[in-house]
Amino acid sequence: MKLNQIFQGIYFDGKRIYTKNLVKGNKVYGEKLISFQGTEFREWNPFRSKLGAGIRKRIPCPIKEGNNILYLGAAEGTTISHISDIIGEKGMVIGIDISARVMHKLVELSEKRKNLIPYLEDANNTEETSKELTGIKFDFMFQDISQKNQTEIFLNNARTFLEKGKPAMISIKARSISQKNSKQILQEEKNKLEKEFKILQYTFLEPFQKEHLLVYCEKK
Repeated sequence: MKLNQIFQGIYFDGKRIYTKNLVKGNKVYGEKLISFQGTEFREWNPFRSKLGAGIRKRIPCPIKEGNNILYLGAAEGTTISHISDIIGEKGMVIGIDISARVMHKLVELSEKRKNLIPYLEDANNTEETSKELTGIKFDFMFQDISQKNQTEIFLNNARTFLEKGKPAMISIKARSISQKNSKQILQEEKNKLEKEFKILQYTFLEPFQKEHLLVYCEKK
C-alpha cells in the first residue's frame, strides 16, 4: 500500500482517503486505523462526512496546518475530528452545535483533542457567538446544518466571522428546505450564495450522500 498526499494533511491510497491521527491509537467513529512508514492514519469515511464526500468528488480542501476553523453544525465529531488532524496542535477548530446530546460527545472528544473547542449554541445566534469569539480570525468556515434557512445561517455567520477573500464550504441539504425538485432547490440556494461569495467549485455528493450539494466558495 502507498499513500499519496492530495491536499495538505489528506492522503489517498487510490480508493480511500486518510488523515494523520493526532491522537495515536484513538478512533472517533469506528474508522479503520492503518500504519504507513511509521505513522498512524485514520480512514475518512465519505458516507459519514460531507467534507469527506466532497474531497472524494474532487473538491479541493483549503485547510492547512495551524489554521483557525469555524465549524457550524459539528454534531458528534466525525468530520471535525479529521479537521483536527489536519490543523494539528498549532491550529484551532471551534465546533458549534445546538444539540446538548451531541455536544456531550464533542466535549469528550475535545478532552483528547486539545485543538478542538466545543460550543453549545444556535448558529442562528451570531450576535451571541460574536461576543464569545471576538478577536479570532478564521481561515476557513464549514457548515453542515439541516435547517430550512441553512443558507441564510451560512451567510449571516460569514458576514460576522469571515474576512474578504477567505474560503468557506457549505453542505446544502435539499429536503431540509422544501419538498420541491431537489436540483431546483439546490440551484436556488447556490444563487443566494453568489450574491456574497465567489463560487470556486461545487458538486452533488452522490453516491456518498443523497440530495446534497457541497459548495466551495470565497467571500467577496
